Amino acid sequence: MPTDGVLPAPAAALLDAALVAELTVVDGRGRPISYPLIPLYDGTRIYMTSAALFSKKLRHIKANPKVSVALTDPVGVPAEPFARATIQGDAVVVDGDLHTDWERLLPLWRAKEPVIDKFVKMRFGIPLFFERSVIEIAPTKVLYWEDGATDRPPVVTELVTS
Repeated sequence: MPTDGVLPAPAAALLDAALVAELTVVDGRGRPISYPLIPLYDGTRIYMTSAALFSKKLRHIKANPKVSVALTDPVGVPAEPFARATIQGDAVVVDGDLHTDWERLLPLWRAKEPVIDKFVKMRFGIPLFFERSVIEIAPTKVLYWEDGATDRPPVVTELVTS
């Protein structure tokens, strides 16, 4: 049954617990490439940030917005009980003001990784790290494996995006 773009509760909880997710993009040759990134979820969209300088992942997303976010690693996803999910979606790169646009994500980032405040205070010492683009993902489909058992078919949820 389709939902209104909001992730099913078990997948949302898994995403909220995740310290690392695998963002998979498609390169110019049609090959998937995965990047480990911190996933941030606001109840509707998934956000990730990327350093803007020489970022191939951002170029790939701009050329092909179809992406997936995989939550698979028990260390990177310390959820109780453990489960796995893959969230497919459409991504856009928000790269207006590379110095400040990403700051709107600080409350979500801080909730997941409080140490970010220490790095923000040092931002002038590591300026290239803080020239960031925002990757905004509108989820379209969720594949969820309860207990992480990928030897069984996932529960699939189609999402209606707005």
